[in-house]
Amino acid sequence: MTITIAIIVLGALVVLSAFAAMRGRQNSDAVGMLSRETRKRDSASDSLDPAKELTGREVEKAVVAQREAASRELVLASRLPAPPAPYVPPDPETLGVTRRQFFNRSIVLMFGLGLSGFGVACIAFLWPQIGGGFGSAIKVGLVSDILAEIRNNNGFLYRADGRMWITEYPNGAVEKARAVYSGPELAGMEAGFTLGLDAGVVALYQKCPHLGCRVPECPTSQWFECPCHGSQYNQVGEKRGGPAPRGMDRFAMSIGIDGSLTVDTGTIIQGPAIGINTTGQEAEGPNCIGQASH
Repeated sequence: MTITIAIIVLGALVVLSAFAAMRGRQNSDAVGMLSRETRKRDSASDSLDPAKELTGREVEKAVVAQREAASRELVLASRLPAPPAPYVPPDPETLGVTRRQFFNRSIVLMFGLGLSGFGVACIAFLWPQIGGGFGSAIKVGLVSDILAEIRNNNGFLYRADGRMWITEYPNGAVEKARAVYSGPELAGMEAGFTLGLDAGVVALYQKCPHLGCRVPECPTSQWFECPCHGSQYNQVGEKRGGPAPRGMDRFAMSIGIDGSLTVDTGTIIQGPAIGINTTGQEAEGPNCIGQASH
């Protein structure tokens, strides 16, 4: 009895299950197969109006879609090549000096200093009176002191600043000298008379008038004797032998009120002609250079 009831109940459950499955399949098959009338009613219904209020889930979906679209646009924009930045020249004051620039500027600076020094030297050579020394008026000192110094140096006094020799000129030869020499030369020669001394002075240019060698004194002969070609001059620079065309050139002289001698080394006076010997001095001893023909 019990088994029979169980079989009946089981059969009923099987029938219900089969019926429900058939009903679900019918509902599934009914999707997309609405009738024309049903579709008309659905289209006329207000519930399908596009302007209807969206639900919260639909809003969220729309926002997510917007974010994704913006992200895609940003990625695409980052992949595109950026336009070149405009050129802005650098500020020279903010740039550092490289080693190459330092050496280049140093070379230019040294080159400029060298040219400047050379230019100053040329100007000093062309206009030596600007800086004093040779080419300008040199105040030698008192004539009395100069005579004492000449005698202490065995008859000859050399002044390197004026490139000149200063020697005595005897008072007894002044009368002859007045017929031969100019006023600027005679000023020193006559200093013995004007100052009440036993002799005057003469300032001779150190250069030989033959080829320009420096003429030294000869202590034994008491003459000037050129070592280059043997020209000889007496103690006051008058030619006594050798190939020189004239006597030694000399400088203009002036005597101050105080008895001082000033020699103008910028004014060179040509030496006396061959044959002039106002002092009559002969060699007082052996010549330092071989005897030249008179």
